[in-house]
Amino acid sequence: MFSSHPKTVHPVWVRLCHWVNAIAMAGMLFSGWRIYNASPLFGFSFPAEITLGGWLGGALQWHFAMMWLLGINAAVYLTLGVATGHFRRKFFPLSLRQLRDDIGQALRGKLAHADLTHYNAVQKIAYLAVIVLGIGLVLSGLVLWKSVQFPLLRTLLGGYDAARYIHFFCMSGMALFVVIHLLMVLLVPRTLLAMLRGR
Repeated sequence: MFSSHPKTVHPVWVRLCHWVNAIAMAGMLFSGWRIYNASPLFGFSFPAEITLGGWLGGALQWHFAMMWLLGINAAVYLTLGVATGHFRRKFFPLSLRQLRDDIGQALRGKLAHADLTHYNAVQKIAYLAVIVLGIGLVLSGLVLWKSVQFPLLRTLLGGYDAARYIHFFCMSGMALFVVIHLLMVLLVPRTLLAMLRGR
């Protein structure tokens, strides 16, 4: 289960974590928008039709339920990613020159996707950035959820109000990644088949 055949694009554990993650992230995003609407940081609110929970209490219940699912799934993914060497093989080495070249090709619509077993530099940076955003969401989320229990973390993040902004901007970065990710799936539909079948 934890080893991959040479022709396998994604091993079983990566695919399982991916789809659990998709469900948990959607639940957290839509419930989070309802929570945001209860006390907006900016001069806008999210349309109620695209939020989850119906009211603040319901949104918080959904958010916490999805939080546990996402947290456990992330722990499994990170542990297996390091233990199996998946992260080392997929995300490294990184090259600024290759990143520059790949961004240029992406902007011209010429970035190659012939070999789905290999990530280009843009993909590597994007996936690593998502991990960093996830860590930011967890740390700021802990301050918002249990501020009294994490005083040092609250101080390091600049206080409760600052943690709200960090949480919002990390969520926005994650939502942007999801939009780009879905657009890439539309442009290269083979990637969806690979995430469903593994090959």
